[in-house]
Amino acid sequence: MAAITAAMVKELREMTGAGMMDCKKALAANDGDMDAAVEFLRKNGQAKAEKKASRIAAEGIVKTVLDGNKAAIVEVNSETDFVAKNADFQAYVAEVAAQAVASDAADMDAFMEEAWKADPSKSVKDVLVEKIAVIGENLKIRRFEKMEENNGCIVEYIHMGGKIGVLVDVETDVVNDAVKEMAKNIAMQIAALNPKYVDRSEVSAEYIAHEKEILMAQIQNDPKESQKPAKVIEGIVTGRINKELKEICLMDQVYVKAEDGKQTVGKYVDEVAKANGAKISVKGFVRYETGEGLEKKNENFAEEVAKQMGM
Repeated sequence: MAAITAAMVKELREMTGAGMMDCKKALAANDGDMDAAVEFLRKNGQAKAEKKASRIAAEGIVKTVLDGNKAAIVEVNSETDFVAKNADFQAYVAEVAAQAVASDAADMDAFMEEAWKADPSKSVKDVLVEKIAVIGENLKIRRFEKMEENNGCIVEYIHMGGKIGVLVDVETDVVNDAVKEMAKNIAMQIAALNPKYVDRSEVSAEYIAHEKEILMAQIQNDPKESQKPAKVIEGIVTGRINKELKEICLMDQVYVKAEDGKQTVGKYVDEVAKANGAKISVKGFVRYETGEGLEKKNENFAEEVAKQMGM
C-alpha cells in the first residue's frame, strides 16, 4: 500500500474541499491514487466537482482587446497583488494582449517564440525576461485565446480591474446599440455565474453518464433515499441532472437582471432579437479568472495538516 503523506492529503483537500480525515481515508482506500480518491469522495457526497478550479490563489490580471472583427484575451501572472496593480505591469499586459490579437500562433510555445510587435528584433519570450528583470518578480504569460466573428460582433468585459475577463461571440444580422448592450449584459452574466457551456447541445453524453453514476452512488450511500423505488430514484437523478444543467449552461441560467427572477438568458436573447427584428445566436464565450486552478505557496500548511493528523 502506498504511503499517504500530508502533502497528498493537502492536495486532495484543496481539490475537493473535503475534510482532512475524509481525504486521508479516501487516499488510503484507493492506494494513494489521487483521481480515484476524488471519485471516492464525490460518490460519498464529501466533495464537489470543480472545487479545485474555484480556489483562486495566483496573482496577476486578465486583459481583453478588440481589433475590428477579432478579439483576444490573455492572462499574465505575477507573484504579488502589489505588482498586479502596478501601472508598468498593466501596460505590459496590454501589450501582450495586442500581440495576441495579431498573432498567428496556435499555442503558447509558438506565441513565446514569435517576434515582438514593438521590437521585431526580440521575441515575446525575450521581452518577458526583460520585464521580469525590471519588475523584480517572476512573471508568466499563462494563456491566451482569440476570437473572430464576421457575421455579428464580439463584446468584451473586464470585472474587478482584471480579476475576471470575458469575451462573447454573437452571430447576428443586426448590430446596433441594443444588441451590443444585450451582449454586454450576457458577458456580465458569464463573469458572475461562470457557465461552462452555451447550451445543452455542447454537453457530452459521457459527461451526463458520469454525473448520473456519481449521483446514483450518492443515493445508494444515503440510508433513506436508497430505500426508494427504482423509478423514484431515477426521477431524483434526472431532476438533479437538469438542475445542474441549468447552472452550467448559459442559455438555461436565470438571467441576473430578470425583473421576475425567472427569465432565462435564452429567453432574454429571444426578447431582444424580436424587439430588433434580428436573428441572434450566442456562438461562444471565453471566461478567464486570474489564477484559476493555481495555488499560492503556503509552506506551513502541509506541516499543519501533518500535526493535526499525527503524521
